[in-house]
Amino acid sequence: MKEQFTQRLKKIEDVLSKKLPENFSSNWQWEIFNTSSNQEFSQNEIEKLVKPCRELLSLGGKRWRPLLQVLCAEYVILNKNGTEVENQINLENAYNLVPLVEFVHTASLIHDDIEDGADTRRGKPAAHITYGVDVAINAGSLLYFAAPEVLETLPLDEKLKINLYRTFMTELRRLHLGQSMDINWHKNKTYIPSKEEYMTMVGLKTGTLASLAAKIGMISGGGTEEEASSMAEIARKIGIGFQVLDDVINLTTGNKGKKRGDDVVEGKKSLPVILHIESKPEDLEKLVNCFERASKEGPDSPAVEECINILESSGAIEKAKSISKELIESSCKEVKNFYPKAEIGEEISELFTSMLL
Repeated sequence: MKEQFTQRLKKIEDVLSKKLPENFSSNWQWEIFNTSSNQEFSQNEIEKLVKPCRELLSLGGKRWRPLLQVLCAEYVILNKNGTEVENQINLENAYNLVPLVEFVHTASLIHDDIEDGADTRRGKPAAHITYGVDVAINAGSLLYFAAPEVLETLPLDEKLKINLYRTFMTELRRLHLGQSMDINWHKNKTYIPSKEEYMTMVGLKTGTLASLAAKIGMISGGGTEEEASSMAEIARKIGIGFQVLDDVINLTTGNKGKKRGDDVVEGKKSLPVILHIESKPEDLEKLVNCFERASKEGPDSPAVEECINILESSGAIEKAKSISKELIESSCKEVKNFYPKAEIGEEISELFTSMLL
């Protein structure tokens, strides 16, 4: 991540650490659980609930979603005529609201690994491997509900608070709809969705958190509902672009902290698979066979490389890479044109173009 983002990222980490601390104060316990420390349970019980979440959060990630949220708030602030005090309050709110995005992202990763049967995440054993499925489900769910606690404790205008609640809950429901589509597709090995279906699914499952980050940033920065919705749609397209890029990386170099081709093991109907079947429908049976063998034999199965070779033969992986790049670059141009005189648009664009292959 570029140097100009370093200070912003440090503030984001500080907020996340404060909202999911290593040592639980009575004040934190009251804010999250509305319970006092003298009730009949031990700190150990809270630790068991929070530890899987904190460990995954501490492993990092690009943090581009909360960074996008903060940059969107700055984008609005620089384009409006607010007072210095108003601007400072709005910017601090944008930082303090980052758990709405990053806690949900972390929760979705914990649950996604369980639903996909993945055993690693960010180079470490997945939470359900380390702590068991029951603990991981419960811990991941906590983060969904802990995230909006920031709306309860921040001194926000009631109208703004209701708007943020509505935005948060709507995107959370959309996230689960997208995940449902993805689960149904990889359970049915013979079903290959259309490119349009795939884009809809990814727009819900992955694009929704980018959309949420942009919308929260714009709203907290003092933007109008129309401005927030417009920027959220651009961010959704960027999120889709990065999911397609993730599909490509999985089948080429391998995603960081994961094994190359683990999407094949999970039976993922990624964009390269869909594009290949569009051009070579006669290969469906061969790909299904690869999915089934890889699912039984694991990530070291020869079927993984066999599947990748099939996809490479049609140029489907390279085509998907081009689609992702075009989607991200065209969306970044839209961002820069949103408020043409605000330099933050250039920074948002740089944030995403620097992440391209």
